[in-house]
Amino acid sequence: MMEVVFNIAGLRLPIVMTDANRAISAPINIWNDQQDTISLRDSGWIQLYAENIQDTVDLHFMAYRIAEDKSMMLPVMVCMDGFTLTHGIETVDIPSQEEVDKFLPPYKPLYKLDVDNPITIGPLVDPEYYTETRYAIEKTHEEALKFIPKVMADFSKAFGRNYNGLVEGYRLEDAEKVIVAMGSVCGTVKDVIDELRAKGKKVGLLKVVSYRPFPGQAICEALKKVSKVGVLDRAVSLGATAPIAADVKAAFFGKKKAPKVISSFVVGLGGRDITKDSIKEIYRLLGTKELTGEFIDLKPELLKENYE
Repeated sequence: MMEVVFNIAGLRLPIVMTDANRAISAPINIWNDQQDTISLRDSGWIQLYAENIQDTVDLHFMAYRIAEDKSMMLPVMVCMDGFTLTHGIETVDIPSQEEVDKFLPPYKPLYKLDVDNPITIGPLVDPEYYTETRYAIEKTHEEALKFIPKVMADFSKAFGRNYNGLVEGYRLEDAEKVIVAMGSVCGTVKDVIDELRAKGKKVGLLKVVSYRPFPGQAICEALKKVSKVGVLDRAVSLGATAPIAADVKAAFFGKKKAPKVISSFVVGLGGRDITKDSIKEIYRLLGTKELTGEFIDLKPELLKENYE
């Protein structure tokens, strides 16, 4: 279905899709990582990642508001981690229909299929015009970097739950080491940060909410005074740098104020647990000479047994 996803964005259809993130075969694995949605990061869809089930509920309302706005007209993925969130149990606040109606105006499509007023949708386009269509989507993503925080601010005002924009910081005020992460793992990271803070360690979290459009400027602003940054990826770009880490590093390219170290950690693939000990090990390794590769939770005995 990959090309269909690209088609939806290219047609500027304001569709909202819930994606339960899971690993992609082979080998067959139905547990959670974020490979499926991250593999579609270049499709033109806006991608919003939920930390918990309440986030998932709220982001859907915001997603419709974003997608259907006449200045956007782009599809939105609300990305929730499979099993961790899809099969989780959590008390959530479901807004009333009246509250939602005030926040979400009725959708009035710009165009309708009408035999008396025919239009062309999704035509064959030669090289003379194709680049312009991709450029238009790119410019809308740039505009979305400003529009999404406005929608979040409106939501916070209407429903009383605070959403701070494209990225959210946790205990960043004086942090020397910061973990950048996305999705449900952020809850575990916060717990570890609280434990390390109690021991006097200056560590914080930067949670990425909007992965597309990528909030490079917001990330640079949040981390410009940080010494060491560890980026957690629950997906891998085989043969290249891990996706989120690559984007973070690219955002800082040429910046005068940047972390001294930006290290990449690929964790939790195929549903492997990311425990508190895993996060503490990332904190320990961050900026040390021991860090020699991206995969930190491989089992050497399995590699030896299966691949040597």
